[in-house]
Amino acid sequence: MTAAEREAIETFKRDVVEPSMTSLVILDFWAEWCGPCKALTPVLEKVAATYADKGVQLVKINVDEQKFIAAQFQIRSIPTVYAIFQGQPVADLTSARTESQLSQMLDQILRQLPIQGEAQSLAADIAPLIEMGEQVLAEGDAERAFAIFGQIAEMAPEDSQVISGQVRALVALGNTAEAEALMATLTPEQAKDSAIQRAQAALVLAKEAQPVDDLAGLVARVAADPDDHEARFELAGGQMAAGDREGAADSLLEIIRRDRAWNDGAARQRLLTLFEVVGLEDPWVSAQRRRLSAVLFT
Repeated sequence: MTAAEREAIETFKRDVVEPSMTSLVILDFWAEWCGPCKALTPVLEKVAATYADKGVQLVKINVDEQKFIAAQFQIRSIPTVYAIFQGQPVADLTSARTESQLSQMLDQILRQLPIQGEAQSLAADIAPLIEMGEQVLAEGDAERAFAIFGQIAEMAPEDSQVISGQVRALVALGNTAEAEALMATLTPEQAKDSAIQRAQAALVLAKEAQPVDDLAGLVARVAADPDDHEARFELAGGQMAAGDREGAADSLLEIIRRDRAWNDGAARQRLLTLFEVVGLEDPWVSAQRRRLSAVLFT
């Protein structure tokens, strides 16, 4: 091995292998004469900058200047882009030529590897605080829950779970206009997050489930005519508005049992929205899903 090759190896260890022990290194093999390489460079640089707090770094290898390293990777064509973790290639990113494609691949990789970035560290720090806010909200103290999520938002203003908690607390407080205003600030990508969709479901339910002054009257109407699905549906809305999710679930399930196609399946849709608001992992939702399955398949 020549002195130049030894130097190339040492440089590679310093710039790629050592950082990859805790970070994800995007390794880009390129050359000055390569047009596709130059077109890809701004995409890689932008995405790497966006993901820097998640422990992602970009290292570029000029195959003309670092032929020995390129040969070790058996580079046949360029651009060739690898994701390196703990000194080993963990993914071939070459096919990703747009920000969206590259971000999607990085998100998948980061979910599977113990990368130690600032974002991951912050997520670990705020996780117990989010759990506290969720518990307080579930217990019915929406005002305190909103305060808790507001304090967490000062640390992580773009965290989807935090925003979701704020929105759902506002909905519980009856401040739907403020909740909608907060949702309107989100990007299209944030809106796709499951936590944000849960908040959106809470908003939808708040609009649909209006308080009912005479719940007893609706109960009497349903008792007199069990097939008065409109009355039972209104009753379910009133029960949800009153915080009686058990009663609401019973009413909606009864409509589905009697006529699952009523009003284009409105009862089933509202029940599913209720599940999303409560949380799909909640034990109560699991129990109600089993009841729904029993109604649908028996």
